[in-house]
Amino acid sequence: MRLLKRRTTSGTRVDFSGSSLEDLRAEIARLREANVVKPSRDAERRLLRLRHLAGMRVLDGAPPEPHHAEPDHASLPDVDGLPEIAAADVTPELLRAGILRDGCLLVRGLVPRETALDFANDIDRSFEERERGAAGESPAPGYYEEFTPDSRFGAIDRDGRYWIQAGGGLLAADSPRLAARMMELFEAAGLPSLVERYLGEPGLITLQKTTLRKADPAVGGAWHQDGHFLGDVRALNLWLSLSRCGDVAPGLDVVPRRLDTLVAAATDEAVLSFQVSQEKAEAAAGDTPIVRPVFEPGDALFFDDLFLHQTGSDPSMPNPRYAIENWFFGGSAFPAEYAPIAV
Repeated sequence: MRLLKRRTTSGTRVDFSGSSLEDLRAEIARLREANVVKPSRDAERRLLRLRHLAGMRVLDGAPPEPHHAEPDHASLPDVDGLPEIAAADVTPELLRAGILRDGCLLVRGLVPRETALDFANDIDRSFEERERGAAGESPAPGYYEEFTPDSRFGAIDRDGRYWIQAGGGLLAADSPRLAARMMELFEAAGLPSLVERYLGEPGLITLQKTTLRKADPAVGGAWHQDGHFLGDVRALNLWLSLSRCGDVAPGLDVVPRRLDTLVAAATDEAVLSFQVSQEKAEAAAGDTPIVRPVFEPGDALFFDDLFLHQTGSDPSMPNPRYAIENWFFGGSAFPAEYAPIAV
């Protein structure tokens, strides 16, 4: 395992590679506080590595039989179509009820509008710095630095990062500056506690499934349920819009109903192993209309691995969509090939 050290006030190097989860969390809290006061690229790199180490501790100590939050069906809005609530009203119990009844829950204003827009600008900057590096130039420190996980986990190879880039994405862990900002955004929105209470255990994000997205309108969608390739997991997806989308930029087409099984994939025109055809998607929707909601910057959609959805895009749309697309996983049923990062 790679050794991670910090310099104390006396100049001594302290090794955290064998530290307990409690010690790692204490050091993360110390570095976070210092980095908010005086941002440092070195601190952001160390925070990311510490969170990876802490993620391994959480994964190794996961409870054997956690339970989801009890659904609060009585508080769920009774509306036609896709229900939505304000960020101030979201609870783990309401979130669970929304997913069990409608497959998802739309939360308006989870992140302040200006915070979302500012983060979208940083995504643009990270994309630019990645291009600078690919062109043989020296990118600005912290904006694009490919993360290497511990050797017990599979690394992202060049082809893997190529496909992520081709889909308008950049792995959050490949930008220590944005990863640190994203974690502060998550904390301010109360997500670590919300996710832990929803899952019944601490939530972990991953190197492979936390993506900073800039979706071009020319790129079409494909119906899918993430359970087709995630396997048997305990999971909660956060799809956080950082720009207005669904009308002037690509959004999401969704089937707003609970599906308890995976829909047959790779039929009709759907050629990929996880792709669901239009006919199968419409059949799964039944009498429930497929919808394309309009998101404002800071709005979020929560769903799990059985939710049927696709990118809702049209080449005539004038703008790209900016978003954070992230999966939280419980350590008790965690995808084996993914590298954990503690929140």
